[in-house]
Amino acid sequence: MDLNAFLLRWSPDYPDADALGQCLREMVEAGLDQLPLPGNGQTLERFQRLAEVGGHDLGLCKLYEGHTDALAIIQQLGGSPTPGSTWGMWAAEPPEARVRISPHGHLVTLNGRKAWCSGAAVLSHALLTAWDDQDRQQLVAVALDQPGVTVTDQGWQAVGMGATGSVEVVFEGAEAQAIGQPGDYLQRPGFWQGGIGIAACWYGAAQSIAEYLRSHCAQRPEPHALAHLGAVDCALQSAAAILRISALTIDAAPLDDAQLLARRARGVVEQAAEQVILHVGHALGAGPYCKDRHFARLIADLPVFLRQSHAERDLAALGEQVLRGTWTL
Repeated sequence: MDLNAFLLRWSPDYPDADALGQCLREMVEAGLDQLPLPGNGQTLERFQRLAEVGGHDLGLCKLYEGHTDALAIIQQLGGSPTPGSTWGMWAAEPPEARVRISPHGHLVTLNGRKAWCSGAAVLSHALLTAWDDQDRQQLVAVALDQPGVTVTDQGWQAVGMGATGSVEVVFEGAEAQAIGQPGDYLQRPGFWQGGIGIAACWYGAAQSIAEYLRSHCAQRPEPHALAHLGAVDCALQSAAAILRISALTIDAAPLDDAQLLARRARGVVEQAAEQVILHVGHALGAGPYCKDRHFARLIADLPVFLRQSHAERDLAALGEQVLRGTWTL
């Protein structure tokens, strides 16, 4: 079964993390989590699959993207995930929530609190960033169904993306396996390549929202709505173009530093998604917000997911990278 056929069997109305977890497990059982690795010649296909899930439901996409990102990282760093497992990729590092590791034979033990752990209550494993006694960041893989792992109900009050259950998890002597060497998470080429995958998720949701406006204009071609549709088309075309270019660039030079590429792609897609939200809302009014559940969920979820970007801070970092140089056609 292909991904589109699978998603058509599911109503995009997942009430909670349990429902998302069940769907993700069935995707894994069907082999639909086996995406091409970034830089292996089929990066665009990887982005397309992420966008497809994003257009279906962003809560599911959040878990699916984290799971497939974790699988890619583990493979890139020489590990092998347990067959049939479902993974979170938890790398947020707020100052008040940090996990420490200490050696424990050929394993490590984890102690501390991890924030923003999407799907924590419904996943089997997690790949997360932690810190060793030399204050170096280390990736670790941990089974979540063991003593010493407590999934709290704290840290998540959002309405948008509410079903993901992105709560805080407390580790007290839990065993984990180190993946790669200290610093590998940020230093590997796949870090920035994966950041473009997030933008593909944004694009998929924005495209799905835009289809409501296209359908409206096909039935009632009023001038103002058509103008909004034209603006939406320009935004989505620019976003799609940079995602395609990014995929080709990554495949042509998979070991190159993709930071500049990723910052540009994420900036373009974020702005495009925000334009889609604005224009579709102006054109359609309150109707779909109030009467169409799929639209209402997408329009509530996407602004929350977009905030995985750091807005002007990311643009300032991009500005620093392009201080020298020129723009050419």
